[in-house]
Amino acid sequence: MNILSILLAILLLAILIVVHEMGHFWAARWMHIDVAEFAVGFGPKLFGWKSKKYETTFAVRAIPLGGYCGFYGEDSLEELPKDDPRLFPNQNVWKRLFVIVMGPMMNFLLAFILATGFYWVNGISTAVGVDPYILDVNAAGAARDAGLRSGDIITEINGQNMLDGTTETLLNAIGGYKAEDPPLEVTVRRGEETLHLQMTPAWNAEEERMMVGVTIGARYRLETEKTTLIGAAKASAEMCWRASGLILNALKNLVTRGEGLDQTSGPVGIISIVSTEVRAGGFQAFLEMLISISINLGLMNLLPIPGLDGSRLVFGLIEVVRGKPVPREKEALVHTVGMVFLLGLMVVMTFKDVMNLIR
Repeated sequence: MNILSILLAILLLAILIVVHEMGHFWAARWMHIDVAEFAVGFGPKLFGWKSKKYETTFAVRAIPLGGYCGFYGEDSLEELPKDDPRLFPNQNVWKRLFVIVMGPMMNFLLAFILATGFYWVNGISTAVGVDPYILDVNAAGAARDAGLRSGDIITEINGQNMLDGTTETLLNAIGGYKAEDPPLEVTVRRGEETLHLQMTPAWNAEEERMMVGVTIGARYRLETEKTTLIGAAKASAEMCWRASGLILNALKNLVTRGEGLDQTSGPVGIISIVSTEVRAGGFQAFLEMLISISINLGLMNLLPIPGLDGSRLVFGLIEVVRGKPVPREKEALVHTVGMVFLLGLMVVMTFKDVMNLIR
């Protein structure tokens, strides 16, 4: 990772946070609800100013891993004048629900607009095949011994073309090796270089097949067609819907089966992933990550987890059904405990991310 890619990753997170909180802010202004503070980041305030017209404090804080739009009396455990018209709990419940839901909605809207613009300018791409490449090389194995590296493209094995639009040809050429066969003659493209290597697969008893100790990745072959703005918007909506389904399915598997738990990341891990992708794929990778994480952020905030927007929506809906709100102190306590838990989880995930980077 270089400094520029890290800064771009932090910029990406900042954009998502600002857009989310601006959703709450603009909705509050529209509903004539006062906002006490609009902050980017957590922790000590670096600088800020106060709007004389709206009496809102705008602040940039030291830790650029979050932000918030704070309303008067929203989660306060202190005794406040209950008849103060500025207090968030005193606002009409439907206005409060609208303000709460507009944060996640802005993340969805951002993803939709960016994807629409991308498709309109660049066209809609359809995958017509894949080209396999070496995603990762094990610390020990035939591939490491032969000198293969991550990013290498195997173009031929024993004179047979490996770039026929599938990954099966490459996998079969390796898996079909027999112990009495001579070493595989491998032609590799590494950047502008063409290398000729020899590689002898070994039997893996656990997998019950011949292997060389690599992880195979796949780059899609794409055909791109220009489209209209309406066509771009349609493709964008389909993409956002599909991405939402994948995220929700992954979340379901994480909760019910524990799948992907070892792959979860906190802010530091996200910055590392984004910076790596941006360095490899440039502006397009930055845009794709921005769209994907924006959808993810919107969905995660709608979950009924104390401290998140989804939990506040639940309390608002309970008020609609009961005809009266949950006692203010009890709701504030739930959200406060939830925020403490989420901040603790962020600390744990950050420690895990840092340890992974060190390793």
